[in-house]
Amino acid sequence: MLDSVDRVVVGKRRPLSLVLAGILAGGHVLLEDYPGLGKTLAARSLAQTLGLDFRRLQFTPDLLPSDVTGSFVYDQRSGEFAFRAGPLFCGLLLADEINRTPPKTQSALLEAMQERQVTVEGRTFALAEPFHVIATANPIEYEGTYPLPEAQLDRFLLRVGFGYPDREEEVDVLLRRVARRQEATLLEPVLGGDALRRAQRAVEDVAVEETVARYCVDLAVATRTRSQVLVGASPRGALGLMLVARAHAVLRRRDYVTPEDVKAVAVAVLAHRLTLKPEMWMRRVAPEDVVREVLGEVPAPPTVRAAAPPGRGVHPGRSRR
Repeated sequence: MLDSVDRVVVGKRRPLSLVLAGILAGGHVLLEDYPGLGKTLAARSLAQTLGLDFRRLQFTPDLLPSDVTGSFVYDQRSGEFAFRAGPLFCGLLLADEINRTPPKTQSALLEAMQERQVTVEGRTFALAEPFHVIATANPIEYEGTYPLPEAQLDRFLLRVGFGYPDREEEVDVLLRRVARRQEATLLEPVLGGDALRRAQRAVEDVAVEETVARYCVDLAVATRTRSQVLVGASPRGALGLMLVARAHAVLRRRDYVTPEDVKAVAVAVLAHRLTLKPEMWMRRVAPEDVVREVLGEVPAPPTVRAAAPPGRGVHPGRSRR
């Protein structure tokens, strides 16, 4: 999958691996970065290679919750109200510029992202599996935007940024566009809904040594005691750290988690769950900086490999070097 997406999205193997790990872990991903860095292209390309039913929804200030979830409409032939599903009913939803729509519409995603279901006028409709949301946001434009509240940020398993490409990568982008002779890109599916579900079930078989689980908790707890932090990572943050680390291990062709897996995903999993004190903005301190400091201070356990018993992902017994 990553090799396929690399043909379209240049030089972003590392952040794309994090996005794929988030999906393998069963979560949702927020892509937050400056305009024009390929966020929408990356989400569309991943959807094509995943082989999922893909919908793109452009979030605007006048978007209503019913435009996302769907609504009941009157059928004149039957004389009854019938439910017309909205774009939320898909395999992968690209919520483009999610911070441009009011909180009332943003909250329409909360139930879907957490419970995999939608409630409209007292009736509940289950979403198909797998269901994932990849949302994009622009961190620098504040005019006409509505920042995501902490409760909804917490629903995203990861927050990933792409950053600017280097000079040679940017030249490669231009040359590939010339060779392609068209703007649109189309990638062949690599997986599919059934294969993705099997891959996600396989992630649940990845062994997690007790020392690694404690390391995840120690990192989350350390963010709560930092002097720069107003609110640290919750237990859900520690859980998300372990889940994504398992998926990261799978991408590295291993069936066990190492502390290096935890370190590789820690910034993407924890940074958006931190609320810094207001004065940190003046000091140009970012949540990512705090997580990196915590990674440098919390001692990591030795790398071990332990075989988990069938049906269990955490192995509390003795480990082997």
